[in-house]
Formats: sequence, C-alpha cells, structure tokens
Amino acid sequence: MERQIKKILVANRGVPAVRVMHTCRDRRIPTTAVYSSPDRLAQHVFMADSALLIGEAPPIESYLNMGNMIDAALHSKSDAVHPGWGFLAENAAFARMVIDAGLIWIGPPPAAMELMGDKIRSKEIARRANVPVIPGIDNVTSIDEIKKWLEKEKVGFPIMIKASAGGGKGMVKVENKDQLAHSFNQARSEALKSFGDDKVLVEKYIERGKHIEVQVVADEHGNVIHLFERECTIQRRNQKIIEEAPSPSIDEDLRTEICLTAVRLMREIGYSSAGTVEFIFDSTTKRFYFLEVNTRLQVEHGITELITGLDIVGIMLDVAAGKPLPFKQSDIRPNRHALEVRINAEDPKTFSPSFGTVTRLQIPQGPGVRIASGVYEGADIPPYYDSLAMLLMTAGADREDAIRVMDRAISRNLRIEGIKTLAPRASFTCTAGIMI
Repeated sequence: MERQIKKILVANRGVPAVRVMHTCRDRRIPTTAVYSSPDRLAQHVFMADSALLIGEAPPIESYLNMGNMIDAALHSKSDAVHPGWGFLAENAAFARMVIDAGLIWIGPPPAAMELMGDKIRSKEIARRANVPVIPGIDNVTSIDEIKKWLEKEKVGFPIMIKASAGGGKGMVKVENKDQLAHSFNQARSEALKSFGDDKVLVEKYIERGKHIEVQVVADEHGNVIHLFERECTIQRRNQKIIEEAPSPSIDEDLRTEICLTAVRLMREIGYSSAGTVEFIFDSTTKRFYFLEVNTRLQVEHGITELITGLDIVGIMLDVAAGKPLPFKQSDIRPNRHALEVRINAEDPKTFSPSFGTVTRLQIPQGPGVRIASGVYEGADIPPYYDSLAMLLMTAGADREDAIRVMDRAISRNLRIEGIKTLAPRASFTCTAGIMI
C-alpha cells in the first residue's frame, strides 16, 4: 500500500543531513532539521525548511536522544524520519519508536536491522544463505577458546578479534601468541565502550585483503536489485578514506558472483530500502568472504550514484512510501568510474581531530566533480562529533580519467583554511594499481 510523504525530519547533522535534504528539495518535500546548541548555525540548519533544538552538545543529549527526536518530528508535523548515516541510523529500537509514533521510517525493517546488527547472528544467516564466511569462532569468552581453535583448525597468525555488535571499533589484529592476551582484553574493552556489549568473535586475518561492498536496493514487493560494487580498501584505523566504483581488483566473473551473492543474502533476511553487503576479497586465492551488512545509507553511496545515474536517497523515499522499484536488474548498466575521498577535519600527520572555524573555503568545480559538504566559509566545526567535513567525488570515462579529475579537484581547486584536513598537498597518482 502506497503512502504519501509530506514532510521529513532528518535525524542527523552535517554532511548526511545536507545530502538527504538535497533529494528532498528535488522532490519538493519540506524538511525539518534538528540541531544541538553548538550546531545552531550549522549548514544543515540553513538547508532545512524548519529547525528545532534537540538538546545540548553531547550526542547522548541531542542526536542520540530518541525521545527528543520523536517529539521533534511530531512537533514539526513531519510524517516521516530519515536517519542519514551514523548516530541512530542502524538503531532498530529507534526505527520501532518512529513507526510506533505513527511516522514513516525511511530505512529497512527493524527486524532486518536487528538480524544484521550482531556480527555473530549475521554470520549464521550468511551460512544459511550459502554465503562464504571467514573461518573463525563466535561468542568468544576466554583466551583458552582462541588457543584451542588455533590448534584444532591449524590456523596460523595473524588473526583478528572483532566486536560482535558493530564495525570500525573493537577490532584488533593479533600478530603472534604473545599479543593474544593484551589484544583480547583491548578488543573487549573497546567493544564495551563503543557498543555497550563486550562480546567478541575471532577470525583468520586475510592478508592482502581487498574491501569490496555491494550496494543493494529492495522494495516491499519482493524486488531485490544490486547496483554493483565499490572498493574501500584504503582505510585508516578501520575507517574508510578513499572509495571507488567499480572495483579495480575483480574481473567480470567475480563481479557477477559477488553481486548475486549479496542479493541472495538480502532476500534471505527480507530486506527493503537501501543497504550494503560488505565482503573481504582475498587477492591471493581470489576468494571472497562475508563481513557484514550495513543497514543504512552508506557514506560512499554517491559514487554508485555517479556510475549508475540513480538517486539512492530518492529510492529510499519511494520504498518507504510503498512504491515498487521502477527498474529491473537488467536496466542497471554502469558506464563510468568514480572516486570519493573523505575530507576530514583532522591533522594528516596524527589523525587527531582539528576543530575551529573555517576561515576560507574554496570548493572544487568543473566537469566530473561532485561535492557533498557539511560546512561553509565561516562555519564552526565543534569538537563533539564526527570529523567529516566534506565528501569530494569525481567521475570519468575510466579509472585513469577519474583520477585525473580528482588530481585537478583536490590538489588545484580545493582550499580549506582555519582547520587542518586530510586533503593532500601533492597530486593523486596511480602506481601499481594503488592510489596514493
């Protein structure tokens, strides 16, 4: 049954909030922004048709305050909520609160979010769907369990200890048995601090691994379609820095196999809306393994939009309104190559956050350039939130062309002063298939 969306509360800030609002403007759907006290002059506040104070600076009092978020939606007479990415975007309890309040949740079903929100349960479902998973053990509570697994399965170091409840945090690589005790305690501590859950799992570490993820969209009518893959191998501290689509690391046969595998998994869990299935690709053995499902809009979705010509946020709105996907798998024909770099407000030498006022901002322009920005000249970047200031994307007829456009955009046209960023001073070049 189709539902009409008349006004959307965007339950986020900065880059993700602005991104969602652009599509809403295209659709002529009014938006409501929420903001914390230090964000009252933030770009997403100016972008929206109305804005409401959600709380004080700490995220738990503002952007993670589910009750205040629901009250803001009802007070603003919004009838739908889009969570963007980060904060409450993968919180199944919040999704249920939105639905229980009589509002439209622009995202996947809460049940699917719960299934995929736990790495251990998601791996069990992946096995059931005949999706390959990395050799490992789940629900690890002691170092002795790890030692027995290593001996029984003849698994050598390195291994990876991961938090069960989330991604990016609570992940520790173990190089040898002498590091095992310290790494195990570190992973559990980080998991508890980041996700409130110290459950961990252990996996064989894939040397020379490539991070490949498949963008999937699905509707409430049983249609599940992939929009091909992205590669996000270049990371720091398990956080992506550079993304590209399509992946230069796989051939057409592997591309078909990995994309159809992602679709099969999403069908298994009854998914709808936009989501991403992440894999690790072993470039030595040419095998891929399931990592996790991100049950939300991905930061790097823009490069998939560049190569397919689709608006993924727009697809999310249509699916939330009960509409079927307007295309078939055979209609999706990527014909470009695209790159994305994350311009974080960080010291490039230490990756420490760099906050303050943007005293000068020159945005790259020209053919093949797309910017998703959460700041403007004169804006303050507060010390309380994610350091992402801007996403810089480029597209070209092929990979070399996209790199040339990125070189022009990031090294000749981009200027940010007042804060330190990850933007390099040198040009992008391509050496042995690795962007540097």
